[in-house]
Amino acid sequence: MTRVKVLLVTLLYVFSSAGLHSQELNCMININTQKLDGSDKKIFETLQNAVFEFVNNRKWSSFNFKQEERIECTMMITINDRLGADEFRGTMNVVIRRPVLNSSYNSVLLNTVDKNIQFKYVEFQPLDYSDGTFTSNLTSILAFYSYTILGYYFDSFSPSGGNPFFEKAQEVVNAAQNSSDPGWKAFESEKNRYWIVNNYLNSANAGLRDFAYRYHRLGLDQMYEKVDQGRNVTTEGLEMLQKIYNAKPNLYALQLVFDAKRDEFVNIYSDQRVPPMEKTNVTNLLKEIDPANGSKYTTILEAK
Repeated sequence: MTRVKVLLVTLLYVFSSAGLHSQELNCMININTQKLDGSDKKIFETLQNAVFEFVNNRKWSSFNFKQEERIECTMMITINDRLGADEFRGTMNVVIRRPVLNSSYNSVLLNTVDKNIQFKYVEFQPLDYSDGTFTSNLTSILAFYSYTILGYYFDSFSPSGGNPFFEKAQEVVNAAQNSSDPGWKAFESEKNRYWIVNNYLNSANAGLRDFAYRYHRLGLDQMYEKVDQGRNVTTEGLEMLQKIYNAKPNLYALQLVFDAKRDEFVNIYSDQRVPPMEKTNVTNLLKEIDPANGSKYTTILEAK
């Protein structure tokens, strides 16, 4: 993506064109039914098409995106159980990718698996949704993650730029509080949809938002022309994460950052141009914050 295109996406947050609206998401949708035996699977083809249309052809904001600027993301729903003719249970993997300035590289912003996917779907029935209301669990889940995708994406281009979209995601959560469907309530788990948006809108966790902007916009986006300067900023971003970890080591959103960024961190600091002392300091920092994956970070020191 060229400098002009990346800056245009940034400016979209501030200015809305008066021209024709274009959708924001370019989301690959996949319905995985490999775990189902002896079930008529034609309905899942229809479901996949319906979800694709719902996510990609719906306007989620007032901002305008050119076709080539639409946000690259993936939603893969794995159906584990068919509870009835029109009721299903499974998981959903959501991945968001962000282009890095002057490169062909896409940085992963989020890579998470929602294990609380349960919904009803009647073949050919329209997927209805309206902000502020709970019409069905399926459309509420899709709306929640569509807004969350925008929140993560815009946070990476401007300071707390994703705030209006995280607020929209919170509206979806609030509307679902009277539902019996799982994944929406604080007391059910500390790792669900409720806590994703809660973590990001809680001012006590502002460092997460600062990290997203500094690491991506001031760090990665600068590395093509000024690799050392850009990497210094990504290191400052890691130090922000360290402060968050010291204050709240079990914060769910912090875990999500590492689930998305772990391999990227290793790749950045495994570069032979990184001074040995910097490699050591960053490796120790990452092992402190993400101790369960310490062996992965050790490879930074072993890289030649």
